[in-house]
Amino acid sequence: MYKSMKIIESLAELRAWRKECHRQGQTVAFVPTMGNLHEGHIELVHNAHKHADLVITSIFVNPMQFGENEDLDAYPRTFEADCEKLTAANNHVVFYPSVAEMYPNGLKAQTLVSVPNSTAEHCAEATQRPGHFDGVATVVTKLFNMVQPDVALFGQKDYQQVRLVQALVRDLNMPIEIIPVPTVREESGLAKSSRNGYLTAQQKSIAPALFQALSLIKEQLEGGNFNTESLIESGLEFIEQAGLKPDYIEIRDTSHFEVIDENSKEAVILVAAFLGKARLIDNLTVQL
Repeated sequence: MYKSMKIIESLAELRAWRKECHRQGQTVAFVPTMGNLHEGHIELVHNAHKHADLVITSIFVNPMQFGENEDLDAYPRTFEADCEKLTAANNHVVFYPSVAEMYPNGLKAQTLVSVPNSTAEHCAEATQRPGHFDGVATVVTKLFNMVQPDVALFGQKDYQQVRLVQALVRDLNMPIEIIPVPTVREESGLAKSSRNGYLTAQQKSIAPALFQALSLIKEQLEGGNFNTESLIESGLEFIEQAGLKPDYIEIRDTSHFEVIDENSKEAVILVAAFLGKARLIDNLTVQL
């Protein structure tokens, strides 16, 4: 159906495939996704080819990481189009499990994985979306145990998620190399995201204000302005005046994820805002 790309839906079939990979001495790179793929996802697949013999991409809309008022039911399911894009990128296998396959005892009976000391814990997505990162940590742990990859690739647009997965792998002694891949952007600077599909043409012209706000704050930090309260206030005002509804801006030290100080060497600026039906996030790192 998709040339030589294999589609696997069950854990039993996945384990049989993985056993054959071991037998043939083939290394495996893993790209976990929730589908509705865009150029950012495909860039992960292209990068994955550099790190292993075979590339497997999962497509699973994880109900555990959606909050009560979030868009689980509305999240686009575009499996056929996703497979066409993956075939074009020479992806080898798609793991496409059902919710029942992933959570055979139901969500309420599922053992949870939490990363309480992770750098994702104290701000931004963690505080604005309670329980979200437990859902991420749990499904990523399950997927890693199922796929048993040698390497796994994650986009840096979800900066806190990357940091959480790195902590997870370190703390649980998983033999998996985590490879962050830089954010793929449109010409306007807008980060590629599945949720960009919710935007109207007019909203799409407004959305780059997120990246513009990040860039302005980055310029100030590079110029020695470490007044984070003032920088955040001006950034939020910029976003609001552009027509978005700000959720947060955070400026954190990348080494320990606390507020930056005179000893900080690198910072990350994190931002989220609402625009129509979409909640958009982005970030930039800054050398200080």
